[in-house]
Amino acid sequence: MDLVTLLEMIAAGGADRVLVGRLDDGLTGTDLRSRACSGAEYLAEIGAEKLIYLAGNQPAFAVALFSAAAAHRPFLPLNYRLSDEQLGEILQRHDGLIVTDALDRVAALAPDRATIGIDDFMARTAQAPHGGPIPADVEDIAVLLMTSGTTAAPKSAVLRHHHLTSYVIGSVEFSGADPHDATIVSVPPYHIAAVANLLSNLYAGRRIVYLDQFTPRQWLDVVKAEAITNAMVVPTMLSRIVDELDLSGEVGPPTLRNVSYGGAKVSAKVIEAALRLFPTTGFVNAYGLTETSSSIAVLGPEDHRAAQSSSDPAVRARLGSVGRALDGVEIEIRNADGERCGQGEVGEIMVKGPQVAGEYLEKGSLLAGDGWFPTRDQGYLDADGYLFVRGRADDTIIRGGENIAPAEIEEVLSRHDAVRECVVAGVPDDEWGHRIAAYITLKDGCAPSADEIRDFVRARLRSSKTPDIVEFLDELPTTPTGKIVRRDLVARTTKSLV
Repeated sequence: MDLVTLLEMIAAGGADRVLVGRLDDGLTGTDLRSRACSGAEYLAEIGAEKLIYLAGNQPAFAVALFSAAAAHRPFLPLNYRLSDEQLGEILQRHDGLIVTDALDRVAALAPDRATIGIDDFMARTAQAPHGGPIPADVEDIAVLLMTSGTTAAPKSAVLRHHHLTSYVIGSVEFSGADPHDATIVSVPPYHIAAVANLLSNLYAGRRIVYLDQFTPRQWLDVVKAEAITNAMVVPTMLSRIVDELDLSGEVGPPTLRNVSYGGAKVSAKVIEAALRLFPTTGFVNAYGLTETSSSIAVLGPEDHRAAQSSSDPAVRARLGSVGRALDGVEIEIRNADGERCGQGEVGEIMVKGPQVAGEYLEKGSLLAGDGWFPTRDQGYLDADGYLFVRGRADDTIIRGGENIAPAEIEEVLSRHDAVRECVVAGVPDDEWGHRIAAYITLKDGCAPSADEIRDFVRARLRSSKTPDIVEFLDELPTTPTGKIVRRDLVARTTKSLV
């Protein structure tokens, strides 16, 4: 299936219902289809080879994505938080119509590019189209997403129509949501979670409400005002929502039936607090990558509550997992020699399935001949197929010949009463290979010493895993999706040690 056919199904299933935006001024299924057709005609008229979206969360994002699909053009949402140098470099690589709310900035960076403001784009797509959409070739590129570039220069990940629709059809029941259901989307539009949330929620028949600027109080207020039933947050958002509820003495809004989280490691302490503060809400931990069209494994609400209440250590441990593979997805763990690992043995996470793309414009396909994609994430499977992610292979600390996973130390640090957020990284060292550095933000009013932090870790892990360096920071550098940029921290510490 292609995204155009998906749009036709969405429009038919919710013709007169508001599907995108707030109830008082949102877009119905019929509106969305009409605007997509009009937008496609505009792209064809000006001869644009792509639709590049450079703006925040708003209904225009949905209109732009489906306009590109109906025009059989790739859709490329870009990170508006990039520096001028980074954004300019990407715009030099990709030509097309730029839909943006930053016209002056784009004019300075790419003066030769066709550009239209958000308001003008929405006005143009409000015009009645001359005809209906024509289905796209399922092998056409539907979406291009720039990788976060936390370990290397950003690459253009390719997602074809059949990859995205395979994910949606394989994980969501068409029109399965209640007509009054609504979801709040606060992840940035240039992330795979934003694309997947748009497609899967519309396919389910669930209204989408966008929140462009996240604060925990605003998020809670919108959830209450719009009677939100579903939400997706990144780890830093969930942590701050939990803190807000703790400080205010509130519990989570009762309309909220499900919250999914993912994109980075979440401490068990935060999840346990969330389960307590949202007693009637089901939580879903979703693990996936840009190259896999979103989630490939989920830990569902039943798993969360079972782990919370169980006295079995193996079951309780699953709260730190990302669950089991989705239907149609296969997951294997392989060692450095490419051999399949045994139960509980750490190795590289490999994934296979119809939603897995594993392709970049710059590098081509990374899929093996048998269809397996190397995620470069380290992890292991337990006896019942629950997947535990230990972090990126690039993040492994090698200290005195011992491989140490930062996640193990981070989990211990997160249990300290004074720690708000933390990350552990390896700093190059001539003698040991790596020194272990812990970077910590503290809760208000707390001021533990570095030695107290070391003693806390040493009492729970062997001494070789005790941080050599402990730094207290006001905040940790993260991508907008909550991934901590370790390389920035390591570079700063390495420079200070020289």
